[in-house]
Amino acid sequence: MFSHVKTDIPAGLVVFLIALPLCLGISLASGAPLFSGIIAGIVGGIVVGLASGSKINVSGPAASVALIVFTAIQSLGSFEIVLSATIIAGIFQIILGYIRAGTIAYFFPSSMIKGILASIGLILIINQIPHAFGYRGEGLFGSMEDGFVNGIFTVINNIVDYISLGPTIITLVSLAIIFIWDQPALKRHAFFKFVPSALVAVLVSIGLYLLFNSYFPGLALAENHLVQLPVADGIVDFFSFFTFPDFSQIANVELYTVALSIAFIASLESLLSTEAGDKLDPYKRKTSTNRELKAQGIGNIVSGFIGGLPVTAVIVRTSANVTSGGRTPLSTITHGTIMLICVMAIPRILNMIPLASLSAVLFVVGYRLTSVTLYRNMYRLGKRQFVPFFVTVLAVMFTDLITGILIGGAVSVFVILRDNYKTPFFVDKESHHEGEKVELVLAQDVTFLNKASMMLTLDHVARNSEVVIDATRSVNIDDDVLEIIEEFKNTAAYRNIRLTLIGMDKFGVTA
Repeated sequence: MFSHVKTDIPAGLVVFLIALPLCLGISLASGAPLFSGIIAGIVGGIVVGLASGSKINVSGPAASVALIVFTAIQSLGSFEIVLSATIIAGIFQIILGYIRAGTIAYFFPSSMIKGILASIGLILIINQIPHAFGYRGEGLFGSMEDGFVNGIFTVINNIVDYISLGPTIITLVSLAIIFIWDQPALKRHAFFKFVPSALVAVLVSIGLYLLFNSYFPGLALAENHLVQLPVADGIVDFFSFFTFPDFSQIANVELYTVALSIAFIASLESLLSTEAGDKLDPYKRKTSTNRELKAQGIGNIVSGFIGGLPVTAVIVRTSANVTSGGRTPLSTITHGTIMLICVMAIPRILNMIPLASLSAVLFVVGYRLTSVTLYRNMYRLGKRQFVPFFVTVLAVMFTDLITGILIGGAVSVFVILRDNYKTPFFVDKESHHEGEKVELVLAQDVTFLNKASMMLTLDHVARNSEVVIDATRSVNIDDDVLEIIEEFKNTAAYRNIRLTLIGMDKFGVTA
């Protein structure tokens, strides 16, 4: 763990600078106490960092779980009850790890996964509008019983009558800073690459808050427009701020439904982030997905017991960790430790952060999940990808997360089963030995249902072997499978595997 101290500690600092505003923002989006996001960030950094087998993964609260927590608080009645669901979700994840369900993410089509994340992005953006405009009334969106058009006019009237100008200015300035700061031309410079745009936006928003309150009373922010973290008088007082779970509804079936939702989404995002993180790892190390599930489960149990949001592995922080030089778990543990020190030492400064600036950060996070480019790219992939994607988005938006996933999954399976009639590929050997030749002859249609078997087959190819992938008979190969083949091509040299591709150039994969 201490073999890369000189790069790991600075990387941990960078990840902390990125994670702090996101932890606060995701707490805001979840409708939970803001302190709960900080706790989740600390647990994700220290506890999961110690338990995980991944060298570079960074865990913490994620936007994908915010929607579940937000609706669960309303349906279960309190955040403390949701904490008990988080603990149960952690137990489910540990069980999944022990039954070796770490490959479960490979059985979900990318179109459905992208649809889930896109719908979460849309809901994230919509839910932040009141905070972004400092809305002072109730029912910003009015009632849609009188029709959609009348509902739109209600929104316009409410915005004009009830928004606060100070938070609105801060939101617009924060968005402008993030947009400008993240331009590729500026990212070429080390300073702009090292200092995250979200942190700059938050610091500028603190300056605007102080300016407005001192010199422009008409733009001054009310207390409920600011972060409100508890301020401790000492170490003992600090630990009194932790919230503990309420198990009074342990017999309530809905509690377990929420727990399953958290476990499903948190496990899915963690596994996908782990897969993506392994691709970013410059040393091409492979993470045990089953151990990762256990680590995330331990993290959720600890977080739930002390008042934190659910935690997952998060690809944004993981990629920042790698690009900043993080090479061992010391970097993610460092980021969690710095967060713990800051929330204990400077809570009064954190309480100057306007909620409007956090809303701006979440607008950007939400848009990255549901960007126009995403919809355009999915449409270009054709109906087999776009229909399940778009149906999943609509289903989650108009029902709930679990129902949307079930509907999107059903549509995905229907579309694929309609075209999937043949064996995906033929392998000339069941077991592979070093130095042997392995030939994979792909079928006419290879779909996402074959993703796991393809990945496992290629993973078990012995070192110093020769592999031939023959796609001359193939008419369609799913993007998920193409991605696996491309990744195998990129890593084959590390295992001294000689790879020959036949007929793959028509699918965009060249030797």
